[in-house]
Amino acid sequence: MKYFAAILALAASASAFSPVPANRASTAIKASAEGMPGILDPVGFFDPLGLAEKATDATLKRYREAELAHGRVSMLAVIGFLVGEKVEGSSFLFDASISGPAITHITQVPDGFWAVIVAFIGAYEATRAETGWVDPADCPVDQPGLLRDDYMPGDLKFDPLGLMPEDPEEFAIMQTKELQNGRLAMLAAAGFLAQEAVDGKGIIEHLQSM
Repeated sequence: MKYFAAILALAASASAFSPVPANRASTAIKASAEGMPGILDPVGFFDPLGLAEKATDATLKRYREAELAHGRVSMLAVIGFLVGEKVEGSSFLFDASISGPAITHITQVPDGFWAVIVAFIGAYEATRAETGWVDPADCPVDQPGLLRDDYMPGDLKFDPLGLMPEDPEEFAIMQTKELQNGRLAMLAAAGFLAQEAVDGKGIIEHLQSM
């Protein structure tokens, strides 16, 4: 698609709905949401469906957890699309037999590789659940999927390079950067999937033909 790159560039300025701080007392849910990192001019607090007004603080925390999780997966997916298609036919993996659009790569890997994928995802999700979620046995009946009070959405204590700032203001800026890149990546990954499904051509092939 000729205007694909232009669409992605415009998407970078979009600010999606952004819920909830981890530990912040608030008498108004909307007010607490509006004070969160991830809200930028000129859009400001973007909630056209009024989800913040309908949600409890616990629900807003789950929204933020979901946004961060999907954003991080999407950032990896976008990189995977581009790298996977760029090195196809020359990679040492799977005897360089994987080829074609990235959406077809997963169907070309050996059957045993699925077990590795499932084990990796399962281990990650189990760790995330143990870190952030209240034990289901301890949750109120009307509050399933409750996050721990001392858990900040997305904070899995994984910072091997020590990039997390100690200054609260700098930390809020870094949070906003991650959210914005994750939001752009979600739009980009969805665009990549749709484009390759429409015409069967890889994203790299599209970019090279522009």
